[in-house]
Amino acid sequence: MTDVLIRQTGRVGRITLNRPASLNAATYEMCLEIEAAFDRWRDDASITAVVIDAKGNRAFCAGGDIAQLYQKGLEGDFVYGQTFWADEYRLNAKIFNYPKPVVSFMQGYTMGGGVGIGCHGSHRIVGETSKIAMPECGIGLIPDVGGTLMLALAPGRLGEYLGTTGYRMTAANAIYAGFADLHIPQDRWPDIITALEAGDDPDTLAQFATDPGPSELQAKQKTIDNFFGGDRLDDILVLLKLDNSPFAADTLKAFSRNAPLSMAATIEVLHRLRGPSITLTKALELEYRFTSRAMEHGDLLEGIRATIIDKDGTPNWQFADGHVPVVAVSKMLMPLGKNTLNLGEIQ
Repeated sequence: MTDVLIRQTGRVGRITLNRPASLNAATYEMCLEIEAAFDRWRDDASITAVVIDAKGNRAFCAGGDIAQLYQKGLEGDFVYGQTFWADEYRLNAKIFNYPKPVVSFMQGYTMGGGVGIGCHGSHRIVGETSKIAMPECGIGLIPDVGGTLMLALAPGRLGEYLGTTGYRMTAANAIYAGFADLHIPQDRWPDIITALEAGDDPDTLAQFATDPGPSELQAKQKTIDNFFGGDRLDDILVLLKLDNSPFAADTLKAFSRNAPLSMAATIEVLHRLRGPSITLTKALELEYRFTSRAMEHGDLLEGIRATIIDKDGTPNWQFADGHVPVVAVSKMLMPLGKNTLNLGEIQ
């Protein structure tokens, strides 16, 4: 069974993730196959749009398949991971900059690497089961695959909150935060895809959109801004620890599961990105500075061990007290010189 189904149906290039038993976790080979399809279809006049969906009900794509990354890291092969991330980020950039509509249908879990595949297109569809998150801090990474761009553009300080806690967004929250565009009931998706294959304009999808209900994140926006307005993780921790609200308690509990170095670096990356010069290229380059060092100098191997391999849930993080020196973050985000991320010609 092939892990990703790639074909042309009518006027549409179809990409279907096909690892439902593994929550459609994306392997390195899947990313390369998807990129090759985007390259083939770019100048193919018979294809007017690309549709990305996934088999199974539980997940669109729950992230990247990181078991092989872990084994290579244990062997001291850090180049494998660096090459994987560089290639994955190039795919993310191609989807973001694609000259044709890219329509994604994201049921169930869409997390980490799944965000990079599903949330950079032009028409991002969610439904009643959708749960979108950037949980990378839980394994010693930072939100990547271009996710920091969406986090930096989210309202107020919502990006810091989502990036450091790994909060799972419902459809309403994902639309509010800028990770999705339309809520369409999932039982309508097959007919809509058939219409797209017949040549319907993806812009007509808005007529099928329904109200996803209220956004809890929107209701909590002022609270999030108040707690996450500081420059560093330390600032946020001080405010949370001084407060006895349920929000503060829940947030500190989420923090306790995640790598302090990763959370501190996430906050720094978002602060560097915000402003008139923000671009996906800049976001990916900053992310790559961290991820390319994460196995050798960060907490990635320990995070994968505790979460995926041994599953003991007790990672031995650096800076476990939450007080991360500024210099430690700076070292993870230093320019890479000749090893800087090269996305090639994508625009």
